[in-house]
Amino acid sequence: MTRINLLPHREIRRKQRKKEFFSLLFLAAIVGAMIVLGIGAVIAGQVSSQELRNHFIKDEIAKLDEQIKEIANLKQEIEGLKARQVAVEDLQSDRNQPVYLMDELVRQVPEGVYLRAFKQESQRVVMNGYAQSNERVSELLRNLSNNSPWLERPDLIEIRSTGLGQGRDAKKVFDFTINVGIKRPRDKDKPAAAAATPAATPKAP
Repeated sequence: MTRINLLPHREIRRKQRKKEFFSLLFLAAIVGAMIVLGIGAVIAGQVSSQELRNHFIKDEIAKLDEQIKEIANLKQEIEGLKARQVAVEDLQSDRNQPVYLMDELVRQVPEGVYLRAFKQESQRVVMNGYAQSNERVSELLRNLSNNSPWLERPDLIEIRSTGLGQGRDAKKVFDFTINVGIKRPRDKDKPAAAAATPAATPKAP
């Protein structure tokens, strides 16, 4: 009977399989490394692109911040110019206030009231005078409060009974002091402008 020794063939086959396994393992490692490198390159490209976008956004934000600062400075300059314009207009209008005041006093002081002195401090005027009765003083206050486009918010500071003259010519009068505000032209026109603006009417549902 013939015997065949297959051990060397098995050993060779085992070595061949082991060699093929390592070859496949090496190939898989190479492919894996290439995949990792490829994915890393893609991610690096995306990161670089995002960094460029972030840098661009930061630059644009910095430009906007500068523009906002310039706008804020312009607003301050405009407000300053407006304030100067108002101050100049007030100075020009204040020159005519004595004329307005004298004209209004002639119009609003009722009979039986005599003004002996008045003094203006800023936008308030202090008036001193004599009246035949308390009713005359009350009428003067009503006129200054309701009928005058230039004068407003009158306050009666003091009123007291006193006498004028001597002997038969002596008369009992009331010495009074009134504090009243005088408007500037721009303040005088505000109520008229507000009245001319139509109120919004609610729409029917």
